[in-house]
Amino acid sequence: MNRRRLMALIGGAAAGALPCPSPHAGAAHAAERMRRIGILAPLTEPRGRSRVAAFRERLAQLGWTEGRDIQIDVRWSADDKELAGQHARELVAAGADVIVMQSLQGLRALRQGTRAVPVVIGAAADLVEMGIVNSLAHPGGNITGFTFAEFSIGAKWLELLKTIAPHLARVLNLHHPGFARFLPTIEASAASFAVQPVAAPVRDAAEMADAIDAFAREPDGAIIVHPDPVMGAHTGLLIALAARHGLPAIYPYRGFVLAGGLMCYGLDWIERWRSMAGYVDLILRGAQPAELPVQSATKLELVINLRTAKALGLTIPPRLLAGADEVIQ
Repeated sequence: MNRRRLMALIGGAAAGALPCPSPHAGAAHAAERMRRIGILAPLTEPRGRSRVAAFRERLAQLGWTEGRDIQIDVRWSADDKELAGQHARELVAAGADVIVMQSLQGLRALRQGTRAVPVVIGAAADLVEMGIVNSLAHPGGNITGFTFAEFSIGAKWLELLKTIAPHLARVLNLHHPGFARFLPTIEASAASFAVQPVAAPVRDAAEMADAIDAFAREPDGAIIVHPDPVMGAHTGLLIALAARHGLPAIYPYRGFVLAGGLMCYGLDWIERWRSMAGYVDLILRGAQPAELPVQSATKLELVINLRTAKALGLTIPPRLLAGADEVIQ
């Protein structure tokens, strides 16, 4: 593939705005055989349905038709690492031409099964540091995709909490013990917001409850829930604990706010799945994952739940509401 053309297509994929080919472009490939796309989603099916629907819609816009050009096999693992591993092996055995993963769950099993099937990851941490790719610009293997966001987003989480709760003096950082990459930025910027950061590595529901209950014994606190599948698996619990103790909280995903959480600032997951479809399109047309750079988030969204703010006795500044991507009344 001509390098100039490839780089132009890559830019379009990241923005979810690749130029649409002829409606028959996908069918030209299908003349050889049906292309199989495996989706490994560490989500419960209702939570991920809209994301996968956006993925399918984008592929259709790019000229691919299910049942004619492509077959999509979706496996839901509900944040279960063992089940994700089992599903990864099944997708490889089924002969997937490309596998799409929202996160790293199941990647170990996938790599044990094959290092030849192209893999597109939707949101991961530092893939270079983890030894998964050679570099962000040149992955160098069968894996590429997108990172969650720049780790500097931690300072923005603090700023947003302080904006809606000026009295804030302490912030509990709920994160998985194996992933604390957002903490350094939060700790470095905490003094400028007159806030004391408290690290809380948690592995399960019991540890989450213990950490929040202990933190809430002192006043003027708030919570930052760091991105991790473990946190997503306990959405309802985290929202209930924050409400019980009257703690403002900011979350990494829209789903938390739709379920009653106060506020989120993080990935626009619908846009991210559309971008993932763009990368799948490029791979099915001949691009190699090694040639497709790993990209960070190009769009972050702020969602605020006014009902929750009212229940907490908080007044959201008009300028913050005006800048929000969505306000739940």
